[in-house]
Order: sequence, then C-alpha cells, then structure tokens
Amino acid sequence: MAMNTRKGFRFTTYEAPDQTPFEKLFEIFQELITHTSGDVEEALDWLRELDKEYELTDDDYTIDDFIEDLKAKGYLREEIDPDNAKDGGDDQNGEENGGGNLSITAKLERVLRQRALDQIFGKLKRSGAGNHRTGKSGRGDEHTGEFREYRFGDALEHISMTESLKNAQVNHGLDSFSLNEDDLVVEDTQHKAQMSTVLMIDISHSMILYGEDRITPAKKVAMALAELITTRYPKDTLDILVFGNDAWPIPIKDLPYLKVGPYHTNTVAGLQLAMDMLRRKRNTNKQIFMITDGKPSCLRLPNGDYYKNSVGLDEYIVEKCYAMAQQARKLHIPITTFMIAEDPYLMQFVREFTQANKGKAFYTGLKGLGEMIFEDYEQNRKRRIKG
Repeated sequence: MAMNTRKGFRFTTYEAPDQTPFEKLFEIFQELITHTSGDVEEALDWLRELDKEYELTDDDYTIDDFIEDLKAKGYLREEIDPDNAKDGGDDQNGEENGGGNLSITAKLERVLRQRALDQIFGKLKRSGAGNHRTGKSGRGDEHTGEFREYRFGDALEHISMTESLKNAQVNHGLDSFSLNEDDLVVEDTQHKAQMSTVLMIDISHSMILYGEDRITPAKKVAMALAELITTRYPKDTLDILVFGNDAWPIPIKDLPYLKVGPYHTNTVAGLQLAMDMLRRKRNTNKQIFMITDGKPSCLRLPNGDYYKNSVGLDEYIVEKCYAMAQQARKLHIPITTFMIAEDPYLMQFVREFTQANKGKAFYTGLKGLGEMIFEDYEQNRKRRIKG
C-alpha cells in the first residue's frame, strides 16, 4: 500500500490477487510490526490510519475483526494489566474491562523471520544444486539427489534399495530374481561445511538520523539470516550481538523488538564480544559480519569510564579498532564489514580496518544489503571448505 513517509515508512501500491481480507491486512501488519519493533498498539494505530486513507476494510470485515483473528490464530496474545482492570468483571481476557495489553507471540516472531527470508531470497538468483557444498562427492552428510554405482567401502545406509531393486529386475528379470553387487546403486552425498558466524549490528543513534531508517533493513537481514541458518543449514551456528556504548548478545527471538538507542559506536566492544563468542565454537570455520553506518566513536576504559569523541576519526579509538582487526586475523577469523552509510569520509577507515584483518568490505548503502550478505555467506562457506 502507499502511504506517507512519516517515521521513515514507505509503502508502494500492491495488492496480491485472491487474498482474503485477513491475508491482505496481515501482510501490511507484518511490515508495520517490524518497523515499530514489536509495538502492537503503534502498528495497529498505523494500520487504522492506512484504513482511513485507503479503505482497506469494509463493514463486513473491520480492523477489530482483524485483531480478533490475529488472537484466534495465535499471532497476538493479550495480557491483563491488574492496575487498569476494573473489579467485578467476568471478562477473563481484558477486552471489556480495558485492562489488556497486546503483544506478539513466538508464532508471529517465526513468521516475521520467514517473511524476511522470503523477501531477501526472492531477490537472489537461484543457483543450482551444490550452492552450499564442496565440489567433492563421496561419503558425506547431505544428499545430492544423484545416483552412482556402488563402490567398495560405501556405507550401507547410502544404498538406494529402490534403485538397486529396479536394476536387479532389469538385469536379471522377475522369473530369476537376484540381487548382486553390480546391481547396487548409491545415492551420492557431499560433505557440508560447518560455519560459525557472529552478526554484529550497530544500534547507535546514527542508525535513525537524518530521517533515514537504517535499523529496520539491518533487522530484516538478521531475521532472514537466522531463519536461513536454523532451517536450512542447522549444523552452522549464528550468534547475534548489538553494539552501542557497549556490546551485548541478543537471542534470535528478540530480533523483531530491536531498537536504536541514544548510543555512540563502540566497535571495539562489539569485536571483543564477537571473538569471545567464536573462541567457544568447535567449528574451524568462523567469521564475523558487521553491519554499521558510522565511525567508531566510543571506548570503555579500564576504570569503567567511557571515552567518547564524535568529531572526526579519533586516532586513539581508530587504532584500537585496527588492533582488534589484527587480533581476529591471528585467530583466522575474517571480518566482513557492510558499511550502509555512503560517507566518503569513513571509507578510508574501513579500507585500513579491512586491510588489517585481510577481510572484506562492502559499501552497500541500504539497497541490496540482504542480497550481498547472503551471497557473501555462501561464498565464504565454499571458500573455507576448499581452503
């Protein structure tokens, strides 16, 4: 749908064919709830504004009907606020008493991650089978869908009995049925690499400065990458951390609620935490993805105080960043930086940081961020396998 661009929202006119009233509203609601960081009431307020302007509903199906469907389908839950609920009411869900607070459920969190994955993956050119694998086949843990003749040493569980019996019938006939080694067919497999990734997301104040919403695209990428890894490459691991004045990990389920804070950018703290996380991983293939839009401007001093400088590139802070990049390089942890601000002033820092780590940098802006991260993830896995 089209709407004004207040708060950085931008929608284009689109209506999928054969959608039910619920499906049409649900598609819009998912976008709104992502922008509002899980604030249901704010998302519904925006939906009502859209309804007034574009007549999304009619008397047969209202916004209130939609809300009831969201609750009935398990996408929203209502929690009673005892301070606001009136005494004496028989209502147990808070609707009539006015004491209910709506929040999204784990089911909707999963739907938002899947939607983000579909949005980003839908823009990628699909490669053929083998996109996520080595070029070597043999005993492994992922089926290719292709068959070959049995070779001595092949595991018995990889023998395709259906194809083998078919061969036996063709070779020997049904009247004198027999099955021998020459009839056996093995379903080919390939070794699948295991990769441990830490995704660093900048939540400093600059991520929403100048009227540009940079945190929502970063949040969508994180949700999509989490869904990709947990559902399609379950042997890989993904940890997510955010960094502002400090750095801290967040669980995947909390991604829809991610917000920008009144923070400076402590890149060093983020890198320290990322390396600490990766040191505990058993996988030999490790990497750091960093999404940021600004220069490092903050450090935590040994005495606990913050050293901050937002003017220019502070030499003391920058040198600490280079030292962290070199440390990661010694640990064989490449860092890929996705600079989503198109500021030539910062490019020199990013280039030197990348050189210190022997990693990579992409000056993406917001356009194409998700596609670039996904393609780089795939390429890194294949390269690390072959290495």
